[in-house]
Amino acid sequence: MTEQNGQPRALEISAVRQMAAKIRENVARVIIGKLDVIDLLLVALFSDGHVLLEDVPGMGKTVMAKALARSLGATFQRIQGTPDLLPTDITGVSYFDQKRGDFIFRKGPLFTQILLLDEINRTTPRTQSALLEAMAERQVTVERESMALPRPFLVLATQNPIELEGTFPLPEAQLDRFLMRLQVGYPNEEEEQTILHRFKRAEPLETLEAVVDAQEIITLQQVVRGVQWQPTVERYLLAIVRATREHASVQMGVSPRGTLALYRSCEAYAAIQGRDYVLPDDIKLLAPPVLAHRLQTTTRTRMRGKRNLEIIAEILQQLPVPVESIAVPATKKQAM
Repeated sequence: MTEQNGQPRALEISAVRQMAAKIRENVARVIIGKLDVIDLLLVALFSDGHVLLEDVPGMGKTVMAKALARSLGATFQRIQGTPDLLPTDITGVSYFDQKRGDFIFRKGPLFTQILLLDEINRTTPRTQSALLEAMAERQVTVERESMALPRPFLVLATQNPIELEGTFPLPEAQLDRFLMRLQVGYPNEEEEQTILHRFKRAEPLETLEAVVDAQEIITLQQVVRGVQWQPTVERYLLAIVRATREHASVQMGVSPRGTLALYRSCEAYAAIQGRDYVLPDDIKLLAPPVLAHRLQTTTRTRMRGKRNLEIIAEILQQLPVPVESIAVPATKKQAM
């Protein structure tokens, strides 16, 4: 790693920003609007995390995942979640080769760089659990042998929150493996008209080409880890996490894994914006998608229909925010 505060460091952060801009622009050729969602996908990518896309059908979740994979020039596999999907359908299976007289392991679709698992909540808990080791440790253990997965490794899972028949809700351990949970949302009128015109005669996804190399992502993931934290900003993040554990509506707050997820997400977001330091606004922006799905609320809270996002919003509103003069490193203030 190069020096922390000199010119080489600034060039590295600039490389992250430029690469993020390339990917964003390329994905936007297919996904109209939703630049905020694309940016959050990039945060997950540079944070080496995974994303759960939760929205009603037809919002472009699958197309967005495919566009991201093609933009990176990464290997891509898609799995359709169904109740009869077995763990070996994902991880792979050993079979006996009569010519060799030995067992051969045939790798499953999990051995890829970008994995799209459509309708993950339609798979059984047994199949869902097959992803736990892969998502957390980037490896798969089959018949007592551990095999490393390709890097970068990003799981993009989708689920429909409306249709519950024939589904298996993700357990807390599985949800906690996702860096963030995102909703795409409806386009506005102007964006929807652009969609009609752009998809009238052709499918932009079919002609989408890679704009970066997947190996570059691995290098810049390490650059992101060098983003600076002021003590007051770091304490602000910790205060938010502690507040989730003490909130009256919460039965179980954010785990240390969630704390680290928010920490790394903020570093990635700052780098994507061209900064080598984190601002309190970064934390406020990322806390809802990173922390909300990790809360276990009380029975009374669920009966009242209070959503996890509302709880995070309450916490952010109640906690004092470090002022900019304290939050920005002194070297940066002098340059402003």
